[in-house]
Amino acid sequence: MAKPVQELDRVIIRLAGASGDGMQLTGGRFTSETAVLGIDLATFPDFPVEIRAPAGSLPGVSGFQVHFADHDILTPGDRPNVLVAMNPAALRTNLRDVPPGGTLIVNTDAFNERNLQKAGYDTNPLEDGSLESYHVHEVALTSMTIEALKGIEGVTSREAERSKNFFALGLMSWLYHRPTEGTVSFIEQKFAKRPEIAEANARAFKAGYNYGETSEDFAVSYEVAPAKLAPGTYRQITGNTALSYGLIAASKRSGLQLFLGAYPITPASSILEELARFKHFGVITFQAEDEIAAVGAALGAAFGGALGVTTSAGPGVVLKSETIGLAVALELPLLMLDIQRAGPSTGMPTKPEQADLLMVLFGRNSESPVPVLAASSPSQCFHAAIEAARIAIAYRTPVYLLSDAYLANGSEPWLIPDVATLPEISVEFATEPNEGGQFLPYKRDPKTLARPWAIPGTPGLEHRIGGLEKADGSGSVSYDPDNHDLMVRLRAQKIAGIAADIPLLEVDDPDGDATTLVLGWGSTFGPIGAAVRRVRTEGRKVARAHLHYLNPFPRNTGDVLARYEKVLIPEMNLGQLLKLVRAEFLVDAVGYNKVRGRPFQSTELAEAITTMIES
Repeated sequence: MAKPVQELDRVIIRLAGASGDGMQLTGGRFTSETAVLGIDLATFPDFPVEIRAPAGSLPGVSGFQVHFADHDILTPGDRPNVLVAMNPAALRTNLRDVPPGGTLIVNTDAFNERNLQKAGYDTNPLEDGSLESYHVHEVALTSMTIEALKGIEGVTSREAERSKNFFALGLMSWLYHRPTEGTVSFIEQKFAKRPEIAEANARAFKAGYNYGETSEDFAVSYEVAPAKLAPGTYRQITGNTALSYGLIAASKRSGLQLFLGAYPITPASSILEELARFKHFGVITFQAEDEIAAVGAALGAAFGGALGVTTSAGPGVVLKSETIGLAVALELPLLMLDIQRAGPSTGMPTKPEQADLLMVLFGRNSESPVPVLAASSPSQCFHAAIEAARIAIAYRTPVYLLSDAYLANGSEPWLIPDVATLPEISVEFATEPNEGGQFLPYKRDPKTLARPWAIPGTPGLEHRIGGLEKADGSGSVSYDPDNHDLMVRLRAQKIAGIAADIPLLEVDDPDGDATTLVLGWGSTFGPIGAAVRRVRTEGRKVARAHLHYLNPFPRNTGDVLARYEKVLIPEMNLGQLLKLVRAEFLVDAVGYNKVRGRPFQSTELAEAITTMIES
């Protein structure tokens, strides 16, 4: 007799284990099969800070959370309905997030005395009654995996044990009606060089699936219907992959060759890795010996007429700042992608933070303004990259594009756009003298104030470059005080003028009579959106707006802020946008600030919004 199936509108699952337990691979496969079914989803991979922390230790726990639903969702969810714990440390680290009545699937084989001590348990939680408020499924994942793989020639006992993540994946696939063919095919391709390992993992996966189907411990399976998404072709995408594809699209729409100069750094490295796969699109990737060489190469590529890009995180951006100042003086297009992480210094390399805003705005010597944009979701990273490239090229300026570890590694469905609908990026290289038979490299476009972009070697367009101040028009070295004052003001005016070329700040205020505005930027988009939905469901009125342009601000930002009595600004920092808003617009905004290396939960933001509305 078939087991009953229970329909659910949404589920939040968290997989947790040691850093070598394959939780990211398991979560990624479950997510891919979920995406194939047309179910809306959002993920949050949570990596240990240490590259290989001691197995079984609390700092070594690796997690992957996936939220999937039959309706539009904005976040990976606050608290998991289901926690799969591969060892005691995973249980101890994550149990506080599971609400009472939640489901725990626990690998009992790992709950031995040694592992319990590593996790700080005095007694076994599976035996002392401390888990009575949860639905606990005790599953001998390790031993059942080893038993299922007996007889496979060439697979050691250690390798057999490592396949337990696929047993867990099989069980979760049965529990939530995920197809199996795609995962079996994935296993065969990924482990094609070692057929015995492919066979072991496939057999473990099928054993986990069969266990769910035959075990009396799992009496019910669950099903979530596909979401009603806009028609089109979708794929699952992470923020860093979307940034990579956006850069390629910008290259094609502008006709410029894409050059990435980068030095590996968490969490930006996967952009370099992804773009290196697209040499057939004319993409050039250069892994430099350090951050300074990386940005120098990218600026040199821009001087040579390419779309120059460099990627990094906070510690690397610090090292790049002098060359960014050079790009400001040279007035050449250059993209800097800052995938923010927790700091200062090395900080917590795998954890997200929003604390680089003031650095990218002001972290250079002298008056050296640059445009700053911020992506708001994994899929929106694609369009943010194209827009950053458009501004850099049109205004001959370095541009910062901010993302963070939450967006970089998180994923969601992405509606693949029609290439024909992507904006054209106009590029006009200087081809001839522009002033009475001579070439003035700093003669400016009257609309954008951009200087000509002259490719080195173009006859008649020879000109001087370097970090010393330029004479207006001629570009010759100048120490004249009045000229310096003029050039400083022209560069600032050029950046400020971009405000006329970007969209107005949109406000979500359904009835137009809310008195409280929640203003966000970057990856707070999803948590703020979910929190606002929650508050409105409770009958309260609140408006929201989200900044994608942080320098210059959209030209109506001041008007928007002036319409509301109260303004709340949630940030994963100690109030950096808050400082800017209060200084620029003289608005008595209030911050909601936490720097825990984790994204906001929608419930905590909803409480903060409610408190402000009622105060």
